[in-house]
Parts: sequence; structure tokens; C-alpha cells
Amino acid sequence: MTSQTTLAEPGHQPEKPDRPNEPDTTGSSDGLQAGLKNRHLSMIAIGGVIGAGLFVGSGAGIAAAGPAILLSYALVGLMVVFVMRMLGEMAAARPSSGSFSAYADQALGRWAGFSIGWLYWFFWVVVLAVEATAGAKILEGWVPGVPQWAWALIVMVVLTATNLVSVGSYGEFEFWFAGIKVVAIGAFVAIGLLAVFGVLPGSDNPGSGFAHLTDTGGFFPQGPGAILTGVLMVVFSFMGSEIVTLAAGESENPQRAVQKATNSVIWRIAVFYLGSIFVVLTLLPWNDESIVKDGSYVAALNSIGIPHAGQVMNVIVLTAVLSCLNSGLYTASRMAFSLGGRGDAPRAFARVNKRGVPQAAILSSVVFGFVAVFFNYQWPDTVFQFLLNSSGAVALFVWLVICFTQLRMRGMILRESPEKLVVRMWLFPYLTWATIAMISFVLVYMLTDDGGREQVLLSLLVAALVVTVSLVREARRRRTASEGAAREPRA
Repeated sequence: MTSQTTLAEPGHQPEKPDRPNEPDTTGSSDGLQAGLKNRHLSMIAIGGVIGAGLFVGSGAGIAAAGPAILLSYALVGLMVVFVMRMLGEMAAARPSSGSFSAYADQALGRWAGFSIGWLYWFFWVVVLAVEATAGAKILEGWVPGVPQWAWALIVMVVLTATNLVSVGSYGEFEFWFAGIKVVAIGAFVAIGLLAVFGVLPGSDNPGSGFAHLTDTGGFFPQGPGAILTGVLMVVFSFMGSEIVTLAAGESENPQRAVQKATNSVIWRIAVFYLGSIFVVLTLLPWNDESIVKDGSYVAALNSIGIPHAGQVMNVIVLTAVLSCLNSGLYTASRMAFSLGGRGDAPRAFARVNKRGVPQAAILSSVVFGFVAVFFNYQWPDTVFQFLLNSSGAVALFVWLVICFTQLRMRGMILRESPEKLVVRMWLFPYLTWATIAMISFVLVYMLTDDGGREQVLLSLLVAALVVTVSLVREARRRRTASEGAAREPRA
């Protein structure tokens, strides 16, 4: 790796080629291993954008906006496509386990990399607790003799062990978890479309074509403004698309992996999000009570006549939960690893064992995940609710930072290594500024929503605290550096 010159604040040293947060593809024990194969990266890229929120939360969005929820998904999907294109541009040129946090460090300053890195870590630690609890509920329903807290513990321990073995074992688990999600949604879309047109043998659905999109109050039954309400309800189900850019740093060919992931994000969102929600809306009237009661996918499968639809979907949701938990633990640990390598976290986080695994970073993330799970069982409506709300808008903060970072990083890449600019953001800088405007509008609109207001305000509070800590640390670092320079004997 070549050394990188940054536009960071004075006193911040550029990353050196032997820094531990840079991927080491030589297989030495002092750096991350290139243990992810192309098939792992491909499936992480395809399945990483599909979380349990798509299966569980889409019913509430349909009830709030009707068929117009398709436009909500399309708007958020467009935003994610643009953000991923920007991130892909930077990640292809400078693969790093810290991804956007490392780029923000270089382009915007030490405070930005520190702040967004720790906020992102905090977000995924809370997600660990949410997903562990969701998986435990499903497993307790199957085996009621084991209490829910025990299932949460078992799930966390198993996936922690997987991540500790090697990055390859994480990739292998994620390959199969994501594969099940992809096959399930692909089959759902294909079978659903056959039923929509009345050509599915043995289907209980009357096959009304596209009539349900307009036959119950029109396409905008709740008014055009419901599109924005729908945006608030679906935006967080897209979080996770950026995981592939962190994982690419531990692959054999990071640049190629990032290029493929960036180029495929459009069809992934079109098929898995828009395609599956479109099928639900064409199989059932949007105000069918079963969509909210049973869940949109279960209701759609029931309308076709698929036996045991609820249990089938529970298996798929459990797979999505385990996938999200697995990737969440991986992502949190790699962000902690990168922060440790840059001196923004304990240096122990940046050490790897002989298998190339950042053991301390993984275990520290798991410990906080276990603490969050405990809060969820002990104080679900107070402490844990605060954690949920205070991390709720972090996804949007991350996307904003990616946009501002790319605005400055483009010039840095062109000056230092233009040949590495193999992925380019379209219509730069106009689409970048347009994306910033879109994300900012969503954040402002959340302040007008009763549910979103608390998330934005608490997330801003936590972000302000993290930024303050970063600025204080940087001020101390500068003062120490200046005092050291003053004590040096003059020539």
C-alpha cells in the first residue's frame, strides 16, 4: 500500500503502509487476512441489503401509505444507490477495514473519522441486541422449554465463536445465510407474479393482475404526503448496504469486489425491495387486515395457498436475523479495529491473532452487545428504548458523512493516484449535492413526525457528545505536540 496524504487537521499524521487498519494480503499475523473469497463477497453484496426489517416491518409501511409505499421504497432505494456509488468510488481506490470512517478521517479531519466510526459502532452494538432478541423469540416459539434469554445467549455465543475462528468462517456463514434470503425472496417474487396473473397451478388467489394497486382508494389512498411517512418507515431497513466495502478489505481482490457490489446495487434494490413489495400489493388490497396482523409476506403467501406460510416465513426471518447478527458483529469489530489502528480506540483493538482475527475488537463489541441485551430484558421501555432512539438516525448521519467525504476525496484521489478512480460517482458533484439535500430533507421531516422527532433529537445529542469528545482529544493532542516542540533544543 502506498502512503496517503490527507487533508486532515494539523497534527494528524497520514496512514502509513504498515498501519494495522490497512488490509494485509500477504497473510502475515500482524494484519487482517485476505480470507474472504469472491463468492463470499458476492453473496454479502447481494444479501447484505436485505435485513429482517424488510420481512417484519413492511406491513406497517403498506398500512400507512397504501400502494404509494412503492414510491417510498423507490426514493430511499435511489438515495442508497447514490450513497453506495460514492462509497464504492472511495473504497475501490483505497480499500480499508474502516471504510467511510477512515475516508472521513483523511478527507474531513480526525474529528469526523473518530465521530462517525464510534457512532456506527454504537449503532451495530444496539442492533446486536435487537436481532438477538428477535431470533430468541422465534426460537422460544419452537422450543418453549428454553427461556428467551437463554436463546439470545446461545445465538450470540455461537456467532461470536464463528467470528473468532477466522474471517473465512464469517464469510462462509454469511454466504449461506444470505443465500437462503436471496433464494427465498427470488422464489417469492416469481411465484407471486404467477399468482398475480392467475397462472399458478392450484393457487387460491383470484389473479386480479395489477387491479389491487388502484381498486381500494386509488394509488394514493392516504394522500401524496403519505409517501414521506413511508420513507421514514422504510429508510432504516436499507442499513447494511455499506458492509461489503468493509469486508472488501479482507478479500483477495478488494477493487474488483467493490466494483461488482457497486454495480449490482441497483438491481438488488429493484428485485428484493421493490419487486417483493410490488408482489404483496398486487396479491392483496393494501388495507387487508392480514397484512398488518400476520405480516405482509405471510399474508401474501396465505392468499396464494402456500401451506404453513407462517412457519415458512419464520424460518426465513430467523435466517435474516442470524445474518444481520453475524454481519453486525463483524462490522462493529472491524470498525473498532480501524479506530484502534488510527489511535481513536484502545490499541489492543488493532491487534490480530495468528489467524488474522481482531480478537479484542470482537470481544469488546460482544460485551457491549450482551449489556444491551440485558438492558432489553431488564429495562425495555426506558434504558433500552433510549439506546434504540439514540441510534435511530445514525444511518442517515453515516450517509451524510459519506457524501461530504466523497466531495473532498475525489480531488485527493485525482491528485495522488488517478488510475485508481475506476468507479466514479455519476454527474459529480451535482448528484452528490442532490443526495445531501435528500438526506437532509428526510432528517428535517423526521422532526415533524412524532415517532421520528425523538430519534433525531436523541441521535443528535449522542452525536454531539461524541464530536465533543473528539474535539477535546484533538485539542489535547495538539497541546501536547506543541509543548513537546517547545521543549526541543534549538539548532
